[in-house]
Amino acid sequence: MSAPFTLAPLPWDEDALAPTISANTIGFHYHKHHQGYVDTLNKLVEATSYADMKLEEIVRATATASQAKEKLIFNNADQVWNHDFYWRSLTPSKTAPSRQLESAIEASFGSKDELIAQLSEAGKTQFGSGWAWLVSKEGKLSIDKTANAQTPMAQGVNCLLTVDVWEHAYYLDYQNARPKYLEAVLGKILNWEFASHNLTKESHAVRAAAQ
Repeated sequence: MSAPFTLAPLPWDEDALAPTISANTIGFHYHKHHQGYVDTLNKLVEATSYADMKLEEIVRATATASQAKEKLIFNNADQVWNHDFYWRSLTPSKTAPSRQLESAIEASFGSKDELIAQLSEAGKTQFGSGWAWLVSKEGKLSIDKTANAQTPMAQGVNCLLTVDVWEHAYYLDYQNARPKYLEAVLGKILNWEFASHNLTKESHAVRAAAQ
């Protein structure tokens, strides 16, 4: 029986984000950490009902689990989802928000610079391992941060972008200087086209539900 989950390909070459994030960091992060979560998840869901579920369904079904094995399934499933989302949140190409996203940014933050400042602060102040997120709730944007494997998606919140602030995401390039990593990533390689796409999907879903 083949494993139900596989390591999704990166959306760019491993050296494409250098010098902001080196090929060395991407190599370890993707092939060791991300692959490890995929492999562990496949072992945990073998011969369970989760093996036939989509990744997002597993995350939401186990987000409040009390049993030890289900907690492990959540941690690994969510880390697979988080990393898939993180890679797509980054791009070597210069991108810009869509008109819809730009309007939402102005309404919620006043400017893209203020959004980035708040996202950076969330990443800096997340104690220990975790994630900083740009999210949308019915078109209103906000910043969130989560610890360890947690994600707003598990609570039904629409995620637009994320930045990984686990040490393995930046230590080889920035040592313990998380603020420098955040400054470089947020200022140079965020994928605004991906964020725009995620906001548009939410708008379509809201309209479809209203019909």
